Amino acid sequence: MKLPGVSEFSWRDVATEARLLLIGIPVFLWTMIPIYHMFLFAISPKEDAFSGKLWPDHPTLHNFEIVFKQQHYFLRDFYVQFWNSLVIAASVGVLTLVIATAAAFSISRLKVPGGRVVLNLALFTYFIPAAFLAVPMYRTMGNYGLLNNHWSLILAMVTIASPYAIWVLKQASDKLPVELDEAAVMDGATTLQIFRLVYLPLMMPSLVAIGTYAVLLAWNEYLYAFLLLSNDREITLPVALGNFLAADDSPWELLMTTGFIYALPPAAVYYAFRRYMVGGLTAGAVKS
Repeated sequence: MKLPGVSEFSWRDVATEARLLLIGIPVFLWTMIPIYHMFLFAISPKEDAFSGKLWPDHPTLHNFEIVFKQQHYFLRDFYVQFWNSLVIAASVGVLTLVIATAAAFSISRLKVPGGRVVLNLALFTYFIPAAFLAVPMYRTMGNYGLLNNHWSLILAMVTIASPYAIWVLKQASDKLPVELDEAAVMDGATTLQIFRLVYLPLMMPSLVAIGTYAVLLAWNEYLYAFLLLSNDREITLPVALGNFLAADDSPWELLMTTGFIYALPPAAVYYAFRRYMVGGLTAGAVKS
């Protein structure tokens, strides 16, 4: 006899949840163990950094003090390099959004001639690994005199991020009812007003997701930053972290401390916009 309000017990549901746990727990541990060890290095004195213990005998925040006060040779430009990373990541996010939003609106809503060709060409660029384009990009930036200039890295990252951004926003735009545009036109709205008052508000979740994607892509970039920037006061922090490995006695505890600090902003950005990320990035996965 089935009691009111009590769902019927199902072994299939139990098996499904068990499979999810069997997959989720290893993935969670695989993700968190490196972060835990990074934090472990950050709070360990230099002599205890490689002790192999699960928790240091004498945990300390002295490493954070050294980083924030720039009390090591490799950290003398910490704030400048952190600012470089911030400026470049923000610029890439803004430019990628401007380019991708305009392109998606033109292709999806205005039906500009050749729009489909442009979209396919943009998607075709993903058949070429980004690492293969590093040397041609270096030569191109050199020809235009942009080497060791932040604009070289910004333009390179926008080039890499834009095709995917255009594709996702175009597919998400296709899901918006065309009747909204027709109603706005009947009310006397111009194309710019439709874009600003109708299109952008409805596309906001996808725009936030794509902006976050572009920012994090630029924030974590190493190869292009290493090739295109060389001056210590122009490089980004990921490149500066690589300098730690050049020493015979690398200060691993300071390397991990700096890396842990550098990982906090992306975590904060993702946490702030997490409700947009899945829905925004998958909005164009299936065309309705």
